[in-house]
Amino acid sequence: MDPLLLAVELWWVAPIAAGGVAAGVVGLRRRSTKSGRRLEYDAARHDLKVARAAAVERRTAVKLARADVARLSAERSARRATPEQVAGAKRMLRAKENDAKAASADVRAKQVRLNAARAAIPAASAPRPLDRLQAQHDAITAQWMRYETDPALQIAYPAMTDVKQPATAAYARAAGHAVDTRRAATHTPSAATYAEYRDAVSDLERAFEAAEYAARVQAGEAPSGANWQGAAHDLIARSTEAIDRAAGAAASAFAAWNERKRPDRR
Repeated sequence: MDPLLLAVELWWVAPIAAGGVAAGVVGLRRRSTKSGRRLEYDAARHDLKVARAAAVERRTAVKLARADVARLSAERSARRATPEQVAGAKRMLRAKENDAKAASADVRAKQVRLNAARAAIPAASAPRPLDRLQAQHDAITAQWMRYETDPALQIAYPAMTDVKQPATAAYARAAGHAVDTRRAATHTPSAATYAEYRDAVSDLERAFEAAEYAARVQAGEAPSGANWQGAAHDLIARSTEAIDRAAGAAASAFAAWNERKRPDRR
């Protein structure tokens, strides 16, 4: 058959084939999302979107505060504003600038988390992110239950079961919030509900460690000069640094993997 006539008769093959490939990619992505494999990644994308919106809002607030300082300064020159009003506007501007810096740092942190989550999307046979998070939650609860059920631990660390202690009360509140967010993430799994549950479990872990440290201080096992609030802040700082290092390493590995996949352009 004439090649030209064959090409005319089969002109529809290429579009349909391309459409089939695209549909296959979309289908795989939808199945991955429905199965929960991409839940951590989708939650990280959600977090980054929220952080970027907050950063834009805070930059706008800085511009408005700066304009307010300029207006009041001009009115002060015209004796229509007091020095106290100008000083108050400047303090507000500094506060808004600090908020904007914090928001920018949060965007950078969320971007690192997104890169790490992209590199860590589990294989089809691996545990799903929600399953791993629930296991982490269960492990923290099991640690707490040891103090509730072991008579020796109850005698050695009575503060761990005394909700009148600030750190113990904080743990109890964090535990209740984690249970609520777990229920929501399980019943209606989405990027938003998963992110809220993930953050609640992180808060619960920090609250447990702070309560445990406070109980050991009362038992005389920790330096008496340290208070539980300071220990909690130090613990949070160390945990944050560890998370940042781990996320950064994952992001670097993901970038290196992408570089290896690129064809040689020489």
